[in-house]
Amino acid sequence: MTDPRLGLVVMHRRYVPYSHAHYAGNLVDGAYSLGLFGDVATEVCIRTDADEGLFASYSDVQFRAPVRAGDVVEVTAKVVRVGRRSRTIEFRAVVVARGRPDLSESAAEILAEPILATTATGTVVVP
Repeated sequence: MTDPRLGLVVMHRRYVPYSHAHYAGNLVDGAYSLGLFGDVATEVCIRTDADEGLFASYSDVQFRAPVRAGDVVEVTAKVVRVGRRSRTIEFRAVVVARGRPDLSESAAEILAEPILATTATGTVVVP
């Protein structure tokens, strides 16, 4: 019998404010995506175990494309392994919209092809 928690997918979307830009070109540091992964992992734990759980570790993190202020980032978490007290989760952060300062200060667009920005695999533990 397959555990019903296996395969659960949780998704969050977040606008990246300009106050989070740290580098030239309005780039946001990679830790921003990791923070979003922590938020979506918390919801996974609440849904699967009625507890916020604790993030234990990452076994893989890949920064594949930049995240910029003015982006809308979609973060997904998928439960890929269920242990007695641990859950292994695959994460993806995808840029689905981006500011267009080349057009005007407030211009933005939905991207025809989302940009895969960050992937990771992590482990959470629950009581």
